[in-house]
Amino acid sequence: MAKRKNNWDIKKEWIVPVPGVVPGIANTILHNTKEGDSVIINTPVYPPFFNAITLNNRVVVENPLIELEDKYVIDFDDFEKKIIENNVKLSVLCSPHNPVGRVWTKEELEEYGRICRKHNVLMIADEIHGDLILKDYKHTPIASINDDFLYNTVTLTAPSKTFNIAGLAQSVAIIPNEDLRNRFINGLVGYGIFHMASFAAVGFVAAYTYGKEWFEECMSYIEENIDFAIDFINREIPKVKVKRPQASFLLWLDLRAFDIDHDELHQKLINEGKLLLNSGITYGENAKLFFRMNIACNREMLTDGLNRLKKVVDSL
Repeated sequence: MAKRKNNWDIKKEWIVPVPGVVPGIANTILHNTKEGDSVIINTPVYPPFFNAITLNNRVVVENPLIELEDKYVIDFDDFEKKIIENNVKLSVLCSPHNPVGRVWTKEELEEYGRICRKHNVLMIADEIHGDLILKDYKHTPIASINDDFLYNTVTLTAPSKTFNIAGLAQSVAIIPNEDLRNRFINGLVGYGIFHMASFAAVGFVAAYTYGKEWFEECMSYIEENIDFAIDFINREIPKVKVKRPQASFLLWLDLRAFDIDHDELHQKLINEGKLLLNSGITYGENAKLFFRMNIACNREMLTDGLNRLKKVVDSL
């Protein structure tokens, strides 16, 4: 799929099975940095990134994204400044980005990689949402841009989001650099992880071999759900702001227009709306009064969820 969709010819020997993208991030951090080293991330971002860094006694450096009217962009001046000031050793790039839904352009990725290479920063690319690209956008694996990036990147991906098979609990790392790959493999073996589970291996092959038609129908439905949800929000609860994502099935809801404490609002959503959204404050310091909503469900369930959100918002 990578070669067909992204023009990236991945060699078999580069691929290393790993039981999850986050374990792959943690394994890369553990075997390429030392305790006390700094790792930079672009916030708001997927909460397990923080744990993979801090619970392994490394230091999180946040590079807050810049919010524009219709999208978020990377603050490259701040990114480079913080790399220098904190002597950053490793970066974790979420591409496409969870939760803001950005598909980084090739030009953005070139600048990101240029800064990392200039300052000898190893790159991890979490590309688990890389298949879930909406119309008019194109995902570029950062490692595919040039050989310099190729041999300085650990790319992590899985079919779990693409085909809704997270229960297989299996991902892959793509590591062209032999030294990096050997450190990664030795780290896994040190934990007693030797190979991909048999059922997961069959699931991988089956999904990518026979799942194309299902996947294309699913993406059409997801895109319709996105349009439906955004239209509902703009029409029924316009004080809630949302930008149309460029990838995946997540909406990043902005409720900063309401004069209420974040945790109080979260509890109202749960207890009064019976609606469980992901709390923004776990995604970084710049995400108070934001909530993440998964719209990969049937239209009836989505409508019900949106009406529950409206019920709480109307009571504020």
